[in-house]
Amino acid sequence: MSEQASPRGTFLKVADSLKAQIVSTAEMAELPSLSQVMDAYGVSRGVALRAFQVLQQEGVAEPVPGARWRVVREGQSTDRRPLAERVAALIVSERLEVGAAFLSAGELSSRLGVSRPTISKALTQLEAAGVLSEGGQGKRRTVRAVPNQEEDSKS
Repeated sequence: MSEQASPRGTFLKVADSLKAQIVSTAEMAELPSLSQVMDAYGVSRGVALRAFQVLQQEGVAEPVPGARWRVVREGQSTDRRPLAERVAALIVSERLEVGAAFLSAGELSSRLGVSRPTISKALTQLEAAGVLSEGGQGKRRTVRAVPNQEEDSKS
């Protein structure tokens, strides 16, 4: 799609093409990466970003910290709580007790669809809050405190 004559509006054409892919592919849950869009359409990073922003403004996609852009479909609910809160909620939903082994960063990454470095930051926050014990190389984190659901729902 590299148009030498007029780069103006190219991002709109890329956005329209991506939107058509989203509509035609029901199982599409995330947008291609920026580099994939740049390669596929022969555009710069800025043009690809502007196309993603158009999709965001139209409510078709949203950025996900530590991951690719997520496709937003009508009627689909998305958990927008901070990642540390979502990870802490797993302690309650899994009915883990104090002293129980907690999920690894890799397991959490797969389960929540977020990158491992982002998961690690959330785990560090929970360690600092005293909810989880410190992990380490080959050392499994354990639950130090079970979060109170009532407190979580008020914030």
